[in-house]
Amino acid sequence: MWEKIAGGGGGWGIGSAMATAMFLWVTIRPLFPNVDFDPRPWFEKLVAKFYPYVDITFTEYRDGRFKRNPAFAAISSYLSASCSTSARRLLAELNKNSSHFVLTLDNDEQVVDTFNGAQFWWRSSTSKPNATEFSFFRAPPKERRYVLTFHRRHRRLAEENYLGYVMARGKEMEAQRRQRRLFTNDSSLDWGSPWRHVAFDHPAKFETLAMDPAKKEELVQDLLAFRENKEYYARLGKVWKRGYLLYGPPGTGKSSTIAAMANLLEYDIYDLELTAVKDNAALRKLLIETTAKSIIVVEDIDCSLNVTSGLSGPRQLNGDDEMSKMMREALEGDEGEASRVTLSGLLNFIDGLWSASPGERIIVFTTNHVEKLHPALIRRGRMDVHVELSYCRFEAFKVLARSYLGVVDHAAFADVRRLIEEVNITPADVAELFMRGKAEDCLRALVAELEERRAAPAKDKTTEIEAGED
Repeated sequence: MWEKIAGGGGGWGIGSAMATAMFLWVTIRPLFPNVDFDPRPWFEKLVAKFYPYVDITFTEYRDGRFKRNPAFAAISSYLSASCSTSARRLLAELNKNSSHFVLTLDNDEQVVDTFNGAQFWWRSSTSKPNATEFSFFRAPPKERRYVLTFHRRHRRLAEENYLGYVMARGKEMEAQRRQRRLFTNDSSLDWGSPWRHVAFDHPAKFETLAMDPAKKEELVQDLLAFRENKEYYARLGKVWKRGYLLYGPPGTGKSSTIAAMANLLEYDIYDLELTAVKDNAALRKLLIETTAKSIIVVEDIDCSLNVTSGLSGPRQLNGDDEMSKMMREALEGDEGEASRVTLSGLLNFIDGLWSASPGERIIVFTTNHVEKLHPALIRRGRMDVHVELSYCRFEAFKVLARSYLGVVDHAAFADVRRLIEEVNITPADVAELFMRGKAEDCLRALVAELEERRAAPAKDKTTEIEAGED
């Protein structure tokens, strides 16, 4: 409190007076060694009575460093756009296009903002870590904060108008310069967010996705309806989230579909590696550290946890058989300790009480073997939409031909149509063939590949008959 009085904004003469009084008391106190009297509480009461300013603090985290404070990010964006020109010390970082710097207030820097004729002082600072939080190896990081100071006669203006204006403008600035991110969980971190991220620049779009057109349009409309239906979910009393199960053989475009979903909605992606999560409590912490407008992805869910149909207890990993050894290797973390996340913990993660925060999220599971998943995991209400991504058929082939070869029609299309409907080939295999040369050569190679695959089963059957006769 004394630091704010002596060094705060607004030209507070009372601050100098109180600081002088405290200095005098410290000076004369040795003359009265038997007097046990601390004047600070009295000074604080006196200052509170005459101190004409109100202070509001906005911390970077809330709930004991358990969750980031969205107000802090909005204020940072607002100050960067509106007040940084008057600051003397600034922090700089590149924006999403790396073309120019975004400037924010450095620590212990103060700026003045004017709103409807009233002055508001903003000061950035860092809090000192609690001494009891120190460990032998490291100390917890300092927490950044913003302190807003204004005259108490402007309190109603600040609470009813100014703060709302700052939040709205800050979020608008965030949206304009927002770089979408791809997150992954990191179990080695002791402090701060358990997620680490890189910029998300995947080019996948639904227009270039090799998927059945009707199924693709249905998925796009469902995603857009989800994004626009906040009031609908609130009216129903449901959490604003939706689950999608993507299943099909390897190479059918499950990961590309997730990237296309993120690009369509402009959401971040949280790629959750369940085998790196210590237990259910750590899983909950990961959940509440995610942000709104995000897609939480668990790829190959059947390989990450005991979620197979008919297995309700913990997976037995103590055997010496090859399967037990493989599962131990898959589920062990960096320190050789198996993850203790349970199916029950995962179900609570999807639609339990903790799933309500922060809202506007999509959860996506992928699998190559949907028939093996536990029914409780994929029932409607958890995985609301089931999308089968199957082998490449003619309509999906035309999308790939247009995207990779720039061809919308060709004489070879008739042969492809005839073969591709009865031969199983994944979009990934077709795309690989289309990257080997000119369009004519690529289409000829595809027809040859389809004919070879169609002949393969007949050849295998003939070999089996001949072996039986021998």
